[in-house]
Amino acid sequence: MTITRKSAKAKGSSFEKLVAEFLSMALADDRIERRTKNGAKDRGDISGVKTIMGGRVVIEAKNTTRMELPKWLREAEIERGNDDATIGVVVHKKVGSANPADQYVTMTLATFAELLQGAPPPFTK
Repeated sequence: MTITRKSAKAKGSSFEKLVAEFLSMALADDRIERRTKNGAKDRGDISGVKTIMGGRVVIEAKNTTRMELPKWLREAEIERGNDDATIGVVVHKKVGSANPADQYVTMTLATFAELLQGAPPPFTK
């Protein structure tokens, strides 16, 4: 089966929706949803996710078998900046599993430490 740009976009959108619905249910927060695209100033794929201290979390969702973790983490970091969010992470597809709870989350160790500390919102003037 040939993957077209259209089918790849549909696959990505479906995965984003799966991630958003899982997090919304797991965190009991109906504000979590798939984000509409923002063009050049992309702010991640899922909106409404926050740390325990209220800092925004940018989620870059990837549904592909080809692992490009460094590239994806750079993308999440750019989007974190665009959103003025506290942290950015990548949620990527576990090949062979459609269960949203089985999908992977990748982040840097520094991001993980911030998350464990509660990651307060960035200082604003």
